[in-house]
Amino acid sequence: MSKLALVTGASSGIGLAFARRLAGQGHDVVAVGRRADRLEALAAEFPDVRIRPLVADLSTDAGVDAVAAVCAGEPLTMLVNNAGVAHYMPLAELPADKARELVHVKVVAPTLLTRAAVPGMLARGEGAIVNVAGMIAFSGPAPAARLPRRAVYAGALAHLVAMSQVLHAELAGTGVRVQVLCPGVVATEFHERQGLDLSAAPRMSAEDVVTAGLRGLELGETVCTPGVEDTGLLQRVFDADLAAFGGQRVELAGRYRS
Repeated sequence: MSKLALVTGASSGIGLAFARRLAGQGHDVVAVGRRADRLEALAAEFPDVRIRPLVADLSTDAGVDAVAAVCAGEPLTMLVNNAGVAHYMPLAELPADKARELVHVKVVAPTLLTRAAVPGMLARGEGAIVNVAGMIAFSGPAPAARLPRRAVYAGALAHLVAMSQVLHAELAGTGVRVQVLCPGVVATEFHERQGLDLSAAPRMSAEDVVTAGLRGLELGETVCTPGVEDTGLLQRVFDADLAAFGGQRVELAGRYRS
């Protein structure tokens, strides 16, 4: 049976690296992006593999619906929700149109594309969902001096982490795997489009991120962090989450009683 992957944000960066890697491994690929010229160039790199360019803007309902129709109607073996926009700025300075675009691309689109793809994967008894987030998802407790404020961006990535973890539990034993891929700073065009010059900063390659993601699927990792050597750090975060969740009571906590 042929393998079919759909990759969003496939015209550059991590998405392009995913599309190339999967095509090199024999997958047919639906490559989703906004730039037709780049998608066509990608397809030309692999004449022996079917790479189908799909031009769509995932910041719009029409774009999400068009890609969701493919996710629902074709036998995907892998869905990579990678498309992203940065818009790094404090909430009070974030224009409404940019806030809407960010939430649509990083929250609405992956949620609806996953919802479209999962029923078919369940019926076939196999499949993989990879949601590309980032380590900023874990940066919420950081003080102001530590990181630039980017509340909406961090919140969108945190949504992908929580959704992926819960969906992994929902689909346990079905043959459908779920992963959220959380790289740190990656050497792509992503930050340049935001006007940030990180050329002097140490950055991971997009190819290494893809290597980690695919190997993480083999290892059964739900949260894949390519740059974190000590996985015990993550486990302690998750253990603390569950301890806090389990520590709630119906009585008002003492600190709130006058």
